[in-house]
Amino acid sequence: MNLQFFKQSASVLTILAAVSGLAVAPPTAHAQNGDDQQIEWNLADLYPSLDAWNAERERINAEIQTVAQYEGTLGNSAQSLLTAFDAISAINKEGARVFIYASLGGDEDLRNAEGQERLSLARSMFASLGQATAFIAPEILAIGEETIEQYIADERGLAKHAFQLRDILRQKQYTLGGEAESVLANAGEVLGGPQRIYSLLSTAAIPWPKVTLSSEQVVTLNQAAYTRYRAVQNREDRKKVFDAFWNTWKTYEAPFGQTLDTLVKTHIFTAKSRGYENSLDQAVSNSNVPTDVYRALVKAANDNLPSMHRYLKLRQRMMGLPDLHYYDIYPETTQLEKEFSVEEAKRLTLESLQPFGEEYLTLLEDGLNADWMHVYPQPGKRSGAYMQGAGYDVHPYVLLNYNKGFEDVSTFSHEWGHAVHTLLARANNPYETYSYTTFTAELASTTNEVLLQEFMLAKDLSDEERLYYIDRALEGIRGTFFRQTMFAEFELKIHELAEAGEALSGRRMTEIYLDLLKKYHGHDEGVMNIDEAYAIEWAYIPHFYFNFYVYQYATSISGGTMFAERMLAGDETARDDYINTLKAGGSQYPHPLLQSAGVDLTSEEPYTTLISRMNRLMDEAETILDRMGK
Repeated sequence: MNLQFFKQSASVLTILAAVSGLAVAPPTAHAQNGDDQQIEWNLADLYPSLDAWNAERERINAEIQTVAQYEGTLGNSAQSLLTAFDAISAINKEGARVFIYASLGGDEDLRNAEGQERLSLARSMFASLGQATAFIAPEILAIGEETIEQYIADERGLAKHAFQLRDILRQKQYTLGGEAESVLANAGEVLGGPQRIYSLLSTAAIPWPKVTLSSEQVVTLNQAAYTRYRAVQNREDRKKVFDAFWNTWKTYEAPFGQTLDTLVKTHIFTAKSRGYENSLDQAVSNSNVPTDVYRALVKAANDNLPSMHRYLKLRQRMMGLPDLHYYDIYPETTQLEKEFSVEEAKRLTLESLQPFGEEYLTLLEDGLNADWMHVYPQPGKRSGAYMQGAGYDVHPYVLLNYNKGFEDVSTFSHEWGHAVHTLLARANNPYETYSYTTFTAELASTTNEVLLQEFMLAKDLSDEERLYYIDRALEGIRGTFFRQTMFAEFELKIHELAEAGEALSGRRMTEIYLDLLKKYHGHDEGVMNIDEAYAIEWAYIPHFYFNFYVYQYATSISGGTMFAERMLAGDETARDDYINTLKAGGSQYPHPLLQSAGVDLTSEEPYTTLISRMNRLMDEAETILDRMGK
């Protein structure tokens, strides 16, 4: 739905999109060893059986057909407006539960055709709801702000809908007439074509190359294998992997370029149709985030590239290399011969998050002791990790692929940050305003990661172990702040070029991406050599199909670090500011919400706080290396 009138359904589909680009965990990734019996979530908390789920889905589809009766009635009276909004909100809430059941069940084994068919049915249900409710925004705008405000004042039941109503009115100048809104709603599947084409091209169309490693092992470099073997310690093997993988993608430069160009044109089409200044303006408008945030982020990253370059030189020193190439970016520079059980992950998460206080920790502990997680990898399981919290009247669910490394502990804490955010938002808001935006969502998880890192570094550690945790923290800043901002800058550049009437092609995108790779990695300064062959990487990044989405990872680690630093420094207001931000859910726009909590992402302060931490960690790493004689 275009206006996110029902933000919960929008968040469901966003979560789906965010995980849809991940690969199926291959059988070789199956890491349940010995006594590690699978820890599974309990989907019976949603529905007791498949039959019950299907019956509910059919009932909701029938309810969607009744939505038409409300068209033309919203302005009759405050009671008429309340009746319609309550009914449609209930359909949305119950539909989200149907979707969650299908999504979670399907992700247990993506090879199961029946599970994927159920997910397709749930998607179709939400598409029908979007089309059925396309009349709402034009009708609210026709009623007008004065009458709507009077209705809200007269009917107490409309209080829970007031934020959505005012949000529709806020976007008046960008909302079309009823017929035009219906056309755009019906065009949704067509406009989503580039994403589907990209998914097919990037997974099913490419003949994956094979390489023979120094061990004589022959590896087929699909996406999962590339992710694994790009990080091996043998440098010649890394180069082989990079060369084979990216040369294969280069063969498809033209079709990937055409696909992404078409996506950019769909963004321009919808932005122009609605009267936005540009595509970025439209993309951030749903959450009412000023474009100044996006541009402040890009400026901050560029201003602080010397720290990024310093980190790369530190990596070179730790790896003992004479020079750096792009294929040296992924291997761990330090090793930690230590395993963390799931019980240890629970303990470390609870202990590291003590600054959040009793209310947060009680919710976290209750969740950790319940059947809300699917923990270990298994054949066919969705790779990666996520939290699914779109079910208002049921608890959050957490999918993990836990392999007992420290990075798994960090991911564990990250996803449970999302889960407790959901619990706090749900406890303090009605359904209509509990669902928060990505802009605040990732902040609630990255803060956990920072606190976990600082908790580990506060321990009495050997130089080797201390260096490991420092390196993990620094790599997190590189990957989440600098890399994601580089993506954001690329996304902004290709949209601005298209809006200026310039032609985009795969070759042009490669040129743009190459310039950014060189700038961010210090090619001209002699920090890292960027080989032109690897600049096709833009075609591999699924995030470019999520419409100005990735910048929020970079703003979140900046805001999250600022909150964590304030708490660890003893700022007595920081905890309340943070917890109140989580409790607000979607009842306020995210940018002013964070501003009121002391985090202004249009200013330099959150970014300088992050970079100060980065520089402090690098200072300590260099001291340790000096002491170790490296």
